[in-house]
Amino acid sequence: MTTTTAEHRYEALPGLMELMSGDEKHGPAATSTLDALWVLYERVLRVGPDRTDDPGRDRFLLSKGHGPMAYYAVLAAKGFVPVDWLPGFGSYDSPLGHHPDRVLVPGAEIGSGSLGHGLPIAVGTALGLRAQGLDDPQVWVLVGDAELDEGSNHEAIAYAGPAGLDRLHTVVIDNSSASYARPGGIAARFEAAGWSAETVDGRDHEALYAAFTAPHPGRPRVIVAQVEPKDD
Repeated sequence: MTTTTAEHRYEALPGLMELMSGDEKHGPAATSTLDALWVLYERVLRVGPDRTDDPGRDRFLLSKGHGPMAYYAVLAAKGFVPVDWLPGFGSYDSPLGHHPDRVLVPGAEIGSGSLGHGLPIAVGTALGLRAQGLDDPQVWVLVGDAELDEGSNHEAIAYAGPAGLDRLHTVVIDNSSASYARPGGIAARFEAAGWSAETVDGRDHEALYAAFTAPHPGRPRVIVAQVEPKDD
């Protein structure tokens, strides 16, 4: 098969995902993130295959790493990885594992899949950039709603607001999988800690884009992207 890194459009993503087969696909976890990932990589993130080592790049951290098919499809669509890597997903000799590996996957900032780690790492990343005087890069992290049950996230949320980490953005994919959820509870939890918060339809690209780009001076930002479980 010929290796290709040509860019694809959104409409090509389902076909790219279908190239990945085998066990442990975590299909619902992948498809629930697809639209948010696409809007970020297509219209928001200042990243590219030629900027993976650029200190001025934005940082995107996939904390919801146990369903990485959509992530891999978007990276392939944007030229970070060859399309002909996709059929080998999850095989012993493939760089595309069931959890992303930052050493093996171009463009991946962290190895992920252990729930609850991504948001604390994102807080540390924002602090590190601030300490280096790098004020331009934005830090984005995508988490799942059930992940927020992990205590490490509570500490990260509680710290980031008072610290004024306004380069930090969290996208929560809310597909009603959290054990202790209540309506509006995710946004309220972040707001109570001093974050700017908004809840949107996680399939609506224009709503996602508007929420991703809304100003939030002096405060970190969270966007809760609601995705109906039946759509997963």
